[in-house]
Amino acid sequence: MKKLVLETDRLIIKTLPASYAVKVLQFYEDNKDFLEPFEPERQPYFYTKHHQKQLLRWDQEGFHRLTSIRLWIFAKDNPDIPIGTISISSIVRGVFQSCFIGYKISEDQSAKGYMTEALFKVIEYIFAELKLHRIEANIMPKNIASLNLVKKFGFRNEGLAIKYLKIRGIWEDHIHMVILNE
Repeated sequence: MKKLVLETDRLIIKTLPASYAVKVLQFYEDNKDFLEPFEPERQPYFYTKHHQKQLLRWDQEGFHRLTSIRLWIFAKDNPDIPIGTISISSIVRGVFQSCFIGYKISEDQSAKGYMTEALFKVIEYIFAELKLHRIEANIMPKNIASLNLVKKFGFRNEGLAIKYLKIRGIWEDHIHMVILNE
């Protein structure tokens, strides 16, 4: 199985095999209320070991084809429990050389600088290793913490996408934030 592991001072950021399904499920169950305002509407089957195992398999397929990469974040002082995830999706080559990025952190680990640390490393990987030119993040206007996070890295506002994604059953506007590999 192909694997990617990135490290920072405090974190291990890595792809996961399907055997982590129980731990990933626990992450989603523990953070359901915290993440729900910014997530698609989740059906009950999402919160099953079987479904999480399937999602991890799909993540591995995407990584193998380099069309998407889902990384899970672990604190080095507790390397068995995932505290967040970063997804690099819709990787497009050719003349575009672009991807989308999304991320989430557990409620009990938010506001500790972990996501800033993890995103710094992942953005570095995207630009230096994948050699992509453009990273796009689409963020709901009310998600101030997320907007402030990407601004730290120099993401620029390229406009408002009206009714861009269906979140909790409602088509929500999103601010289109972009950083270029200069």
